[in-house]
Amino acid sequence: MKKLVFALALACSLQFAYAQKPDAAMQKDVDKALEASKDAKKATKAGTWTKLAEAYMKAYANPTANITPGIDKNTFGMMNKEKPVSQSNVEIGGQTYEKWELSHVNVYFNEAGVLSLVEVTKPSVEGDVLCEAAKAYAKAFELGAKEKDVAPKLKEIADAYYNDGFTAYQLGDMAKASDYFMGAFEVSSTQPVTEVNNDAAYNAAFTAMQVKNYDRANKYYTQCLTNGFYSDGNVYANLSECALAQADTTAAKNYLATGLTSYPDNAAILTNLINLYLQTNEDPAKIVELLDEAKKAMPDNPSLYYVEGNIYTGIKDFEKALAAYDKGLAINDKYDMCYYGKANVALKKGEAIVDEMNALDVREWKKYDELAAQLTEVYISALEPFEKCYEVSEIPEVKAAAADYLKRLNFQLRNVDPKYQEAYEKWNAIVENAQ
Repeated sequence: MKKLVFALALACSLQFAYAQKPDAAMQKDVDKALEASKDAKKATKAGTWTKLAEAYMKAYANPTANITPGIDKNTFGMMNKEKPVSQSNVEIGGQTYEKWELSHVNVYFNEAGVLSLVEVTKPSVEGDVLCEAAKAYAKAFELGAKEKDVAPKLKEIADAYYNDGFTAYQLGDMAKASDYFMGAFEVSSTQPVTEVNNDAAYNAAFTAMQVKNYDRANKYYTQCLTNGFYSDGNVYANLSECALAQADTTAAKNYLATGLTSYPDNAAILTNLINLYLQTNEDPAKIVELLDEAKKAMPDNPSLYYVEGNIYTGIKDFEKALAAYDKGLAINDKYDMCYYGKANVALKKGEAIVDEMNALDVREWKKYDELAAQLTEVYISALEPFEKCYEVSEIPEVKAAAADYLKRLNFQLRNVDPKYQEAYEKWNAIVENAQ
């Protein structure tokens, strides 16, 4: 599966103005409130359920009482009298953190010594207390509690779920992250909350895909579509991946066709379109038909011709590939990827010639020399489009790739003409300076 940019916004942390209390006290408060909710008379009062919700929320917050992300290590040590059970350095997302294991939480300090992550390892009350609190507030609203009192509390619970999802995601626990994001979305969809957290639905689906829970991913991506949340077309691309993972190529095609019409510039949709052909060995004409529909919607979009060119490149129909790239450049002569595609056609031709050379018998030296001459011409033909790609591109990664290819190609051609040696030195310097 493609790697997508996965942006998460950290919601505001819940803050409670009390020091951490014994777990037994938290459990006692919850048990007392639960007992009241089971009383036939008290269970009809909104206040009973509000108190139960509050007891759950206090139990939820108890392990992290007085722990505030953003404080430095020394301040944390003074504020929290408990000594760490252990301390170690761990790598998270390519960065080094100092991990302190405490009785109820693990805390992580970044390289600057600032508290960045808090992971609850021992909750004061077992179970999904956020879910129980949300159900209790919903019951209170059903029994007459005011919207202005209940809605903000449910929003706090959704934010708490979202924060926990973000932490689990950073720590690499995608299954747990998906559970938390799912909780955030479901609570944000509970009356009387009026602002549904579609980001949470997207993230619940995204993290579910990481652990191959495609049923959940499909459910919450579909929910995004229902709510009109498309993430610039990424929802369609991801739904197509879910469909392919579940061997439903028809659904994958439908998602891509719909998404391509609305978001013809979406790189994930375009890439998945190519992958769909490669995985299913479909007639490329059928894939091009989808592109033709998108071209009708956006006739001045050169990226559609780039995708068409890539499809034909993939099946080694190089003439049609070059024609498609040229059509894209006719629309926009500064579109870097069509230049890149033209150069890539030359490289593919070169690969085929090299394979043919390697298959020759040692006595077929005349044929070898003929192929070597053809290879030289092919390499020379790749130079101009790579140079144009480098010249017009504003994307650092594309410029770097073009420069690297120009370095390699000129190195291969250095014995053909002194100008290629000079070009090699030029591009080698550019590549080295960019590193």
